[in-house]
Amino acid sequence: MTLWWQFPVSGVETWLWLPPLLAAGISFFTSMLGISGAFLLVPVQMSLFGFASPSASATNLVFNLIAIPGGMRRYQREGRLLWPLALTIAAGGAPGALAGAWLRTHALAERGHFEPFVAAVLLYLAWRMLAVLGTDSRRGAACEIGTLTLVTWGPREIRFIQGGIEYRVGVPALLGLSALVGAIGTAYGIGGGSFMVPLCLVWWRLPLHAIAGATLTATFLTSGVALAAYQWLPAPPGVVAAPDWLLGAAFGAGGLVGTYLGACCQKYVPQAPLKGLLGIILLGLAGRYLWPG
Repeated sequence: MTLWWQFPVSGVETWLWLPPLLAAGISFFTSMLGISGAFLLVPVQMSLFGFASPSASATNLVFNLIAIPGGMRRYQREGRLLWPLALTIAAGGAPGALAGAWLRTHALAERGHFEPFVAAVLLYLAWRMLAVLGTDSRRGAACEIGTLTLVTWGPREIRFIQGGIEYRVGVPALLGLSALVGAIGTAYGIGGGSFMVPLCLVWWRLPLHAIAGATLTATFLTSGVALAAYQWLPAPPGVVAAPDWLLGAAFGAGGLVGTYLGACCQKYVPQAPLKGLLGIILLGLAGRYLWPG
């Protein structure tokens, strides 16, 4: 059996072991931040494999559905998955996902249109990731690790306690932001968690160790809706929007291992260096698509 493989939908030809290996490495680090790693797989697909059609965004969502449960399980076992936060983000993100799929297949189907969009997304993420380096408040620094205790979950706010300190999140604002994030994230092919992490860190000053499990879970739930939209919503003539299921599964197999191991290691890893490194990588990738020459 040859290890060189051609994936049928995308036309990608590569070593069979390369997609899982890349996804495992990416997901190991990004899952510590509550992010699936799909946002870095978009540049990998575009630059390394030459795969930039709307199908690439949908393929990323297949990766999410396979890769994320490993991290979810670990956060749940450790009592660090806040379901009300996850479900609220997913409830807002689901309708946004439908809009995002339409945007990708109609306005951003061409690579020349999609690359500037990718650069803008990466620049935003880099900016927010670097901006939160100095925002680990006295509260967040004091209680990064510990079991979460839900105080209340209602139509106005979510309140929870970690490390003896109470945190509050406004539900209407969270739903609105999640809808916007769901649209942008689905068009990109990431599900939205990459945006929600910096927003939760900066706007509500929530500790990273408290939100990582929730944002990963919300990304998983939103990705299911987004993938269905890519698979079933009508696309313009000549535009392939359905995912390459085999390539997505190959990425997802590696991502499943990476997210689980990353979730296991998160509580032992200082977050500031990790955020800084990711921010620098994102800036470099954004520059690559703003100035491709």
